[in-house]
Amino acid sequence: MSILSAVGISKRYDSAAGSVSVLNELNFELNAGDRVAIVGASGAGKSTLLNVLGGLDRATSGKVLLGDKDLTSLDERALCNWRNKNLGFVFQFHHLMPEFSALEAVAMPAQIAGKSVKDALGMAEELLVELGLSERLHHRPSRLSGGEKQRVAIGRALVNRPMCLLMDEPTGNLDPKTAESVMRLMSDVVFEDTGFVIVTHDPVIAESTDRQYELSNGQLIERI
Repeated sequence: MSILSAVGISKRYDSAAGSVSVLNELNFELNAGDRVAIVGASGAGKSTLLNVLGGLDRATSGKVLLGDKDLTSLDERALCNWRNKNLGFVFQFHHLMPEFSALEAVAMPAQIAGKSVKDALGMAEELLVELGLSERLHHRPSRLSGGEKQRVAIGRALVNRPMCLLMDEPTGNLDPKTAESVMRLMSDVVFEDTGFVIVTHDPVIAESTDRQYELSNGQLIERI
């Protein structure tokens, strides 16, 4: 079952100096449970593609469907609500707010989605325990290592059981050993029916997925 699809997506940036096309009528489909990697040269537009797929940036033309919703047709409020409940993001940098503990950070999206504080904290604790952070629940980011911060960010992305998880170089800021550990834990925690797309420069991570695509000249080319 398709959970995320891009249909004829183009993205162009216009300026006084001229126009730059980053995505050119690109098509993509992700099914429930799919694990997909996107690779490509620096500047090829991988992060732009991920942002368009996740509704963080608007395409110049084309459609993005998440579940049964066309993200390109939603107003900002409806888009934020749908994205919060159905999509998780993990970036290269954790973007944790310094004033919140690991538990509070992971619980926040569930509270925004309408869960009670008690239920949200319970869901967050369960995920953090699975991610090996049972001793770090009440630690703030300043007291966490780089790998621990990224595991908190993964928990935050998964707390609402999203249908899709988008990851932009989630281990790019970690040493190889820590990166391997984080990805192994994430693979164990991700729900079976959650599809994920990971942008990565790491060939080991890319090869661990079901399918790999290279983004080149605004198009996705599947690697055989």
